[in-house]
This record gives sequence, C-alpha cells and structure tokens, in this order.
Amino acid sequence: MHLDQQYYVYLLASKLGGTLYVGVTNNLVERVSAHRDGIGSKFTAKYCINRLVYFEVHEEIDWAIKCEKQVKRWRRAWKIRMIEEKNPNWDDLFPSLV
Repeated sequence: MHLDQQYYVYLLASKLGGTLYVGVTNNLVERVSAHRDGIGSKFTAKYCINRLVYFEVHEEIDWAIKCEKQVKRWRRAWKIRMIEEKNPNWDDLFPSLV
C-alpha cells in the first residue's frame, strides 16, 4: 500500500436533479473518464450519468468503502443535500480535475 494513496467517494448525476450514482475509486480521473466514455458501469451508461457533482477524499480504503456503502443507503434527499452544500448548481467538477 502506498502511504500517500488517496481514495475517493464520488457522486455522478445525469443532469441537475437527475439520476444519481455513488462510487468509490483510487483514481478519480480515470474512473470518471470511464463513466463518461460509457464503460464505467452498465447503469451509468444506460441513464447517461456522467456529470461529476460531488467527491470527497479519504486516506484509507476501508473508510472510503464504508462511506460509499453508507451514502448508497441514504435517502435521495440526503444525497441531494450533500451535493448542494458544496455544489449548489450541480456543476460538472470533472473539467477542474483534468
């Protein structure tokens, strides 16, 4: 394990107020690129979910996975609140990463 490795919990959306997807990865740019190319998952490809609207960084994979599983169980309104606290316009954050 790399001591400086980072893990990301991220939310993608199809559009403002659209369908949501929650994921975890150790390479956010590569993973979101895969979703944008339609190969990230069947679900994101089917519903055109490719806008990165939220992400957070974790230093431990176990914590990142735990957080991802927790957020997946949340009510939609809670996920929306989490997004809008940091990204009220649901801007696509991906261009700022690359």
